[in-house]
Amino acid sequence: MNLELENKIVALTGPAKGMGEVITRAFAAQGARLVLLARDTTPVERLAKELRTCGSESFVASCDITDPEAAEAAVQAGIGHYGKAIDVLVNIAGGSGPIGKTGTETTAEEFRQIVDLNMTGCFNTIHAVAPGMIAQKAGRIVNVGGTFGMRGRAGRMAYSASKWGLRGITKSFALELGGHNINVNTVAPGMVDGPRFRDKVCADIAAREGISLEDAAARHAADYALARVSTSADVADACLFLASARARQITGVDLPVDGGWAAL
Repeated sequence: MNLELENKIVALTGPAKGMGEVITRAFAAQGARLVLLARDTTPVERLAKELRTCGSESFVASCDITDPEAAEAAVQAGIGHYGKAIDVLVNIAGGSGPIGKTGTETTAEEFRQIVDLNMTGCFNTIHAVAPGMIAQKAGRIVNVGGTFGMRGRAGRMAYSASKWGLRGITKSFALELGGHNINVNTVAPGMVDGPRFRDKVCADIAAREGISLEDAAARHAADYALARVSTSADVADACLFLASARARQITGVDLPVDGGWAAL
């Protein structure tokens, strides 16, 4: 299937860590020209250098997405580098906020910080790319949310609130930008297999239940309809699809990538 992403200018936030790196590599493999936005550019520069050796165009811009002026400057730098407006924005950067704290235990500062990163950061980058997309009458915006923003979660109130709010940002922008041929959607990963899942989630279950790490992973997976935990590649595939020409008639949706946890 041709996703028609070759030579598209794709801006990604949080592009070089964990799931973000896998998503970035997936767009590079499709022949997209990348604008990589991150506050810490050291790991991003390493990734960009590697991708360039494989023939992928990658431009790196330092950007604190919670600062609207920084977001605007970074996007304009990417546009200036390629001489063309951004075609696709993928908002991956985000944080987890306090874990295991109830809403009453969460401080106002903790709440503000995660909302600022997970919501305001996405607003700032969309605000920066939208004028160029409107001018060229085409664009795709993919926000990476989370299933805790679809069902809520005890002990994760601040994170859940921020991802729930991101859904509202997505749906409102979808309505406002749709007339300009701009699609805006959310990919909502559930638990993603990786170091945090294995070293934190599974380790906690194993210690609490007196079972092995593999048994803990299997017990966690049993909560899902498909009885397996998602991978970063699963999330990357969803981002590629929603950014592609194949999703031309899809906008304003929340797409869970969780093996059937949030929607069932």
